[in-house]
Parts: sequence; structure tokens; C-alpha cells
Amino acid sequence: MDSSAKALAVHHTLLAFYGEPLWRNPLPPLDELVSTILSQNTNDVNRDKAFEALRRRFPTWEAVRDADPDEVIACVRVAGLANQKGPRIQQVLREITRERGNLDLSFLQTLPLEEARTWLMKFNGVGPKTAAIVLCFSLGRPAFPVDTHVYRVTGRLGLRPEKMTVEDAHTHMEALLPPETYYAAHLNIIRLGREICQARKPNCPTCPLRSLCDFATKSAGM
Repeated sequence: MDSSAKALAVHHTLLAFYGEPLWRNPLPPLDELVSTILSQNTNDVNRDKAFEALRRRFPTWEAVRDADPDEVIACVRVAGLANQKGPRIQQVLREITRERGNLDLSFLQTLPLEEARTWLMKFNGVGPKTAAIVLCFSLGRPAFPVDTHVYRVTGRLGLRPEKMTVEDAHTHMEALLPPETYYAAHLNIIRLGREICQARKPNCPTCPLRSLCDFATKSAGM
């Protein structure tokens, strides 16, 4: 089975096991960008708490951009690394305003995909994962985000070269799967990584992908 066929088999197996996943209601692209910056090195609960604190304290993203940095840092403290994330968010907002004249990112909807990805990634703190999340979940563009769970699971499955970087894994996965599968495949692989294919002790006997998985095959001595 070649890699593309295997990736599609993984997708269909997870759909049968978990069903069609549904993420939270999509956020506008700027909200998604800020939320994803906040998500770095923390969990979803603390990310959401920090995001909600920002939205309660400041009526607009323009107000966040122009606020006293200490106030922004205080709002996002629950997400960790607040001294980095607060100034980073404000700097991104300032740079977008300088370039675009406003904070409306709806133009990314019609920009060619690679141009949109490159545009997002030019900001400090916005890497391939953050850009892909904004493109996929907020704008419905065909981008495949690779987080720590997706990277681990695809490595164990043998869907990517063992030493491939996280950055390169984004375009690698996009090449393996049809664009219409990205949303569900990404979310179901994350769920598998959290619930079964965990970092320290994967529960291979209960995994629906064990017959497709290089790691499980080696572990079983097959």
C-alpha cells in the first residue's frame, strides 16, 4: 500500500471509529489567529480562558493593539508565557494594521492558498501550524495543521519520514490526502493521539489503526 492509500485508509478507519468530528464554531480569522497564538504550549481550556479574558477586557482588537502591554499580559497570563504572548499579539496586530490599514483578514479567503499561508507566516510567532489552523478552520481553505499529536501519530503510523520536521509535515500531509478530508482527518488524528496513541504509553491493543501502523507491528513483533 502506498503512502496516499494508507493515509486514506487511516482517515476512513478513524471516521468509522469516531464518526465525523465537529470542532467548536469557527471564529473569524483574526480571532482564530489570536486564539492560536495563545494556544502555544498550553491546553485548550487555558487558551480559551485567556482569549475570553481579552474579549471581556477590550471591546475591539484595535483596543488590544493599542493597550498598555501590562494589561494585555495580565489578561493572557492563564495561558502561560504571557510575557511573550501578550507583546507578540500586540505586535502582530500593529503589523497587520500597518500593512493593510485595518484588521480585516477576510482578503485571505480569496488569496491563492500559498500566498495566504506565506502572508500569515511572515509575522513573528506565526508558524505553519498557526497559519494552517486559521486557513482551515476559520476560512475553510485546504490546509492541514500538524500539532504535536498529529506529528507523533503520523510518525508511528509511518505516514511521514521519521526525521521529517514538524514544519515539513504540513505540506507532506497535504500531499497525501485529498483536501476535502483535511478537517476530519486532522481532528480525528488529534483525538486518537490524546485518547489512545499517547506519547508515553500508546494503547496499541485498543487502537483501530493497529493493522495499519508500523509502530504497532514492530511492537507486536510481527
